[in-house]
Amino acid sequence: MAYNDIVKLLGSDADSLLKHKCETFPKDVLHVPSPDFIDRIFIDSNRNPQVLRNLAAIHNHGRLAGTGYLSILPVDQGIEHTAGASFAKNPMYFDPENILKLAIEGGCNAVATTFGNLAIVARKYAHKIPFIVKINHNELLTYPTKYDQVMFGSVADAWNLGAAAVGATIYFGSEQSDRQIVEVAKAFERAHELGMATVLWCYVRNNDFKKDGVNYETSADVTGQANHIGVTIQADIIKQKLPDSNGGFNAIKFGKTDPLMYNKLSTDHPIDLCRYQVANCYMGRAGLINSGGESGEDDFKQAVKQAVINKRAGGSGLIMGRKSFQRPFKEGVDLMNLVQDVYLAKEIDLA
Repeated sequence: MAYNDIVKLLGSDADSLLKHKCETFPKDVLHVPSPDFIDRIFIDSNRNPQVLRNLAAIHNHGRLAGTGYLSILPVDQGIEHTAGASFAKNPMYFDPENILKLAIEGGCNAVATTFGNLAIVARKYAHKIPFIVKINHNELLTYPTKYDQVMFGSVADAWNLGAAAVGATIYFGSEQSDRQIVEVAKAFERAHELGMATVLWCYVRNNDFKKDGVNYETSADVTGQANHIGVTIQADIIKQKLPDSNGGFNAIKFGKTDPLMYNKLSTDHPIDLCRYQVANCYMGRAGLINSGGESGEDDFKQAVKQAVINKRAGGSGLIMGRKSFQRPFKEGVDLMNLVQDVYLAKEIDLA
């Protein structure tokens, strides 16, 4: 898609998003995506040569190959949101092979899905697109619903499937978050030993984080700290929801804060809020990919908007599932290509 088409799709948001100048964290302190990102960042790390090779496999696949940016198709909703609710709009995705076909046709860097989905077609597709095996889930069949992620398999099994990386979720703020941190940290250590990269879904989950009609589970300060814990346990890539508020620590009255977090290091502009998330990922040393969220009527505009915010903030891409697979196959491909076009557009630069 041409840059002018992207501007047209953004509509009234175009000027605010495309002309914004970030004055919180200056762009020259960030480690931004680039063709030599692995050489600049991970070559000095403790990651072994096998990890570097698998990171390169992910970075050098699909339409964004060689740019430093990432476009990943994640489909774990069959567990996390129930298969019926997730695939009712498009029943072809009850067959996991179609998930792989969508990721390949959509020009993605990688596909992230469950042990079972990948295992049943592993020999046919492991050499065609990098696998990210999601190793834990909230199974959502326990009543009443609880916020807990449990392991669905071993890191060794992910390696046997030919995975380039493992993915895991931690529900920061939940009752079981301490146990999840320990489990995932150990899993990531083992994954790195075996040569796989690591991707962490850094989600905040606690009903008490909702106050006065605002859900602070997605506030910049709270999600930023979740990101910081995530990179501390050596996640190579952080997945996080885009922030839509700030001041969660102050509103809920917990945690440690400094006034500078709110009056200097962030503003209410969505790009500045996202940049605060990037800063908490070691200033971008671990790539921040934001999630695409639920599917709706204006998915194409929303997807472009999210991509522009992430890119101009210093993020590494989008990981977008429901917006893609809950629509006809070709539309899903078109939507992913549209997002990729934002990252390919040289006119859209760092704020």
